[in-house]
Amino acid sequence: MDNQANVIRPLRYSINVTLDGCCDHRAIPADEELHRHHAKNFEQADAILFGRVTYEMMEAAFRPPTAGLADWMMPFARTIDAAKKYVVSNTLHQVDWNAELVRGNLGKSVQQLKQEPGNGLLVGGVKLPLALAELGLIDEYEFIVQPRLAGHGPTLFAGLSKHVNLKLVGRLEFGSGAVAMRYEPIK
Repeated sequence: MDNQANVIRPLRYSINVTLDGCCDHRAIPADEELHRHHAKNFEQADAILFGRVTYEMMEAAFRPPTAGLADWMMPFARTIDAAKKYVVSNTLHQVDWNAELVRGNLGKSVQQLKQEPGNGLLVGGVKLPLALAELGLIDEYEFIVQPRLAGHGPTLFAGLSKHVNLKLVGRLEFGSGAVAMRYEPIK
């Protein structure tokens, strides 16, 4: 059997979060350095996995035409525009923007995507990553902790039914005071 057939492309989760646990994108300050970091994350993935809400939010913000975006946001917008996207939704009837719907058994569908050859998948959002964490399908977590208190939610992993123990595998500090911490689950 070919060794490549046994390689599973990792599923990486990346999210911005305030010090008090809020992951509402409207509470997170956007800057050029943070957008460059996210563009690199997208470039390292073969495809992006979105839930309906995150897909619709990203499409509204970054699908061309992107009039009104700052010049420093354009590399990120071009990267996400070009990326292959999988959208997990039982309510959407169709998607485009280089996307296809994922329906049915979430665990089985994501496991099949992970079996395809490539460098990895990237997931964002709140509800879909909760379901994926419950299934033990996330291979790397990146929390970009913003130096801000928001005082409201939504919060990450609310309702998670079991602990997920993590090991720190990387750390990056931004000029804004934000800190990106990458973790892998301890198996």
